[in-house]
Amino acid sequence: MSDLKKQAAAAAVDYVTDGMRLGIGTGSTADEFTKLLGVRVAMGLQVVGVPTSERTAALARSLNIPLSTLEETPELDLTVDGADELDAALRLVKGGGGALLREKIVAAASARMVVIADASKKVDMLGRFPLPIEVNPFGLGATRIAVERMAEKLGLSGPIELRKGPDGLPFVTDGGHYILDASFGRIPDAEALANALVAIPGVVEHGLFIGLATTALVAGPNGVETLTA
Repeated sequence: MSDLKKQAAAAAVDYVTDGMRLGIGTGSTADEFTKLLGVRVAMGLQVVGVPTSERTAALARSLNIPLSTLEETPELDLTVDGADELDAALRLVKGGGGALLREKIVAAASARMVVIADASKKVDMLGRFPLPIEVNPFGLGATRIAVERMAEKLGLSGPIELRKGPDGLPFVTDGGHYILDASFGRIPDAEALANALVAIPGVVEHGLFIGLATTALVAGPNGVETLTA
């Protein structure tokens, strides 16, 4: 599987050109891209990157990739990031690594988003992977109930669990929020769910990325497949 991630990452590096303002994603596949980008930078490629997490920022700094912020560089040319799931319309589920809020902000600030993944991430309908929902710690119980009631109205059901860290305490995002992982199963109307979630007070953001990805590079046994929105 790591070889496939490296293949997808290598294909994405070819989309990067000199002088680009680049959003740099988070996760195991995005890490492979960041490492390859570091090699190109060492060879003279000039880019400035905006990382989507503190973890990615640390990796990029270790590779001497010049970094910026969205305050300093509010408009980006390209973001390269992974996905937990993607469908034929390039709708995504992201947030397995807990960076979904920053990932979505960076992707939305970019002219293009290239998704890199291995073939196991392709699905005919989103929902196999639990949907991460980033929430404010204040009012957590009320927010969870509101999410459950909203899901029921949309015909969705399944456990909604607070994500825990290795220490057994609630996982805390870079922004200081918690994450609810909603195991809804198949999501027949991702747009309706996305709209309903953002209307709930206490929900900061959700892991449905709709209308953001322009290209997906999906590595499988027969090479890298290019999907476009």
